[in-house]
Amino acid sequence: MAAVTPYLLVEGLTKSVGSKVLFSNISFAVNKGQRIALIARNGIGKSTLLDILMGKTDYDSGKITWRKDLKVRYLPQHLSVESLEDAASGYSLEAKGERREEWNKLSGGQQKKLLLQQVLDNEPDIVLLDEPTNHLDLETVVWLEEYLRNRTARGEKALTILMVTHDRYFLDSVCTDIFELDGHSLYSYHGNYAYYMEKRAERIEAQNAEVEKARNLYRTELEWMRRMPQARAHKAQYRIDNFYEIEKKAKQQRNEAEVRLAVKSGYIGNKIFEAKDVCKTYVSPRTGEKKVILQHFNYVFSRYEKLGIIGNNGTGKSTFIKLLLGEVPVDSGSWDVGSTVKFGYYAQTGLKFDEGKKVIDVVRDIAEVVDLGNGQKMTASQFLQMFLFSPNQQYDFVGKLSGGERQRLHLCTVLMRSPNFLILDEPTNDLDIPTLNVLEDYLTKFQGCLIVISHDRYFMDRVVDHLFVFHGNGHVQDFPGNYTQYRLEEKDKIIKTAPTTLRGNQLPTAPQENKKIKTEQKRKLSFKEKRELEELEKQMPLLEAEKAQLEALLSGGATQADEIAKASARYKEVQEALDEAEMRWLELSEVGE
Repeated sequence: MAAVTPYLLVEGLTKSVGSKVLFSNISFAVNKGQRIALIARNGIGKSTLLDILMGKTDYDSGKITWRKDLKVRYLPQHLSVESLEDAASGYSLEAKGERREEWNKLSGGQQKKLLLQQVLDNEPDIVLLDEPTNHLDLETVVWLEEYLRNRTARGEKALTILMVTHDRYFLDSVCTDIFELDGHSLYSYHGNYAYYMEKRAERIEAQNAEVEKARNLYRTELEWMRRMPQARAHKAQYRIDNFYEIEKKAKQQRNEAEVRLAVKSGYIGNKIFEAKDVCKTYVSPRTGEKKVILQHFNYVFSRYEKLGIIGNNGTGKSTFIKLLLGEVPVDSGSWDVGSTVKFGYYAQTGLKFDEGKKVIDVVRDIAEVVDLGNGQKMTASQFLQMFLFSPNQQYDFVGKLSGGERQRLHLCTVLMRSPNFLILDEPTNDLDIPTLNVLEDYLTKFQGCLIVISHDRYFMDRVVDHLFVFHGNGHVQDFPGNYTQYRLEEKDKIIKTAPTTLRGNQLPTAPQENKKIKTEQKRKLSFKEKRELEELEKQMPLLEAEKAQLEALLSGGATQADEIAKASARYKEVQEALDEAEMRWLELSEVGE
């Protein structure tokens, strides 16, 4: 039987930026039907690798081979009308000018949806997606997840995916494989995120053991090498050569499997803040259109409360934060904030740093020493290391940092001031998964109040205890639970009401075949099918609940290795069962409409 040619074959690829090596001699293949997530810390070269594969950036050495006659589409991380115009060739200069003007009127979420439409239209063979969920509201993320995962099941052409994402629920739901860039090398894992975390921990433990073994041997060999040249003149040359190999391995930096961050929060009294009949209507300066953000809003915020805010783009989530902080005036009503409240605000627009400053100096300007509480203190340099800035990186100029590294530095400057009330507006955008793990661990132990806006469901499930759901038009729902619990209650509504086009504010157009399928299925359910549908509606919430329990177990940190293996295996079974159940439910629901 002839071997199947991969869609993409990469052999011995090396890329450096100045003196910094991003990756060295990496090789991998992407085969038909694979859905691969590319994971790495910020600044390691994830986006650069995608740009190289698409021929937009050069590389030092290696070979890249695409299978002939493939329809390839690429979604870059940063939104720009140029990305749209690449996909819309043949436009006149006048048409392109009009297109650019229309583009500039769109919000970030609308721009992302429009780019997604260009990428997913016309059934491509393979798509490269760089942070596809950034800027999207939760409803759109859920829809996109379902679309990518179940495309083949709907009878459409199998879609092969290579994507960079930090959305771990999205990754878990969509991807079949994980590639990790670490230490200039690439490691591959066939399985979900929980499986990857387990195997990665095993790999790091084994690598650290090798480094420790090499260090012990290095001390012995170094003593021998330091003797008089005559003492080793009669020894075999291989031992001298071997010494340099041992030295190289011994001087490797040990990997930290998990980093813990703890910072003292300031004292917070019983009175936090109270919203008293707050009203706010936003009037667009461009169109004059009125949008109600809050309408007679009342709420008393409790001590140590951890609140998540979700809702579609444009419903007023960020404006709510700015109203609370006094950055935007209310139309009527008032905020009554306690005297002990010390806000720490992380804005999604980031923080403007002096490009010519070194990273360490940015932090030292705030404090030379960070108080961790219980008499423990940490230097500015040690604190930066906790947020994954190596000693060498600390002396880089801010101008050299990637977008994610700047966001990480912004977080450092917020947390080290010891706030007792944290307000985080989309803190997960552009942060890598290792940094997210550090931040989540910190927030779960944070002895203060928290408000967080995020579309990252995994992050929200770990750190908040209830939600404000912004439905628009001034309607704010207080939901007593995390995002997964909310989604379980709202799942049927999301699936049934999700629009089918991505133009404007909507979602990707369903393929033409769907019309034919739907026409053929316009009949009544049989008695047996009705019973099956009822059973599925009972079964799916149970599977969702078990999935959430397994995720909590696998991310808890205290689970034994054998329990992790069992839970990881069961998680895969539950996910597959849930996928099958959801697809069958959708089929039967369409028949019954």
